[in-house]
Amino acid sequence: MIKFAKAHAYGNDFLYVDAADVRGAALERLARQMCDRHEGIGADGLIVYERSGDTVSMRLLNADGSRAEVSGNGVRALGALLLDQDARPAAELTVETEGGPKHLVRLGREGVRQMFRASMGQPTGLRQAALEADGEMLTVVVLNMGNPQCVVLGSLPDEGRFRRIGAALERHASFPEGTNVEFAEVEAPDRVRIMIWERGVGPTTSSGTGSCAALVAAAAYGAAARAAEVVSPGGSQRVEWQADQVYLTGWAEVICAGEWQRQIPRTS
Repeated sequence: MIKFAKAHAYGNDFLYVDAADVRGAALERLARQMCDRHEGIGADGLIVYERSGDTVSMRLLNADGSRAEVSGNGVRALGALLLDQDARPAAELTVETEGGPKHLVRLGREGVRQMFRASMGQPTGLRQAALEADGEMLTVVVLNMGNPQCVVLGSLPDEGRFRRIGAALERHASFPEGTNVEFAEVEAPDRVRIMIWERGVGPTTSSGTGSCAALVAAAAYGAAARAAEVVSPGGSQRVEWQADQVYLTGWAEVICAGEWQRQIPRTS
């Protein structure tokens, strides 16, 4: 039996378990079981965390059991979980991830919904590339936001093309460890609309790192401003590409807590 919590940001949902409760567990299999939307609890990923004071470390596994370095929404939702009972008006938390440390500042709360500004680091490896995906030649923007990102700038695709190209780019030979994919349309200098194909998950309603990557790509190559609202199917987040960091502002909320009563898969 494992105690868990479920939280989300803009519909991008995660399950959270304390590392002490899953020592010796086969986490890849556990993630697949718990994240299954029909036979499990259902989520885009499983986050295993360990807290020490105002610092917490986390490991993220996608719904398919694969490892991921970081999730901007997952980090904020973890902040909402751990700071839920903290009465400080501007509580702060540093989250150590495989994609580097992410610092959260809570800006306010309304009921269970908490608003955070997260320091997401600087993009690296920013460049344009020409790739063939599902028979199409594309000019994409490649970068790393603590995790690999591939952004397709231009008019948003219809559902069929989104699924074909998203899946093809996720597994493209240029990305040996896979990549997250965003389709991004600059509607105005301060407004970018995106669709998200997340590595190891597929379509998602939102992505924190994907929103950051889309803004950076749109500002570098698509005539967007360096600060804009990034609108996904799940809602709008504020992204600012400043000299020191990319900052992501948006809300997260805890949905429920419970106990996972199935047998825990163990490493051999």
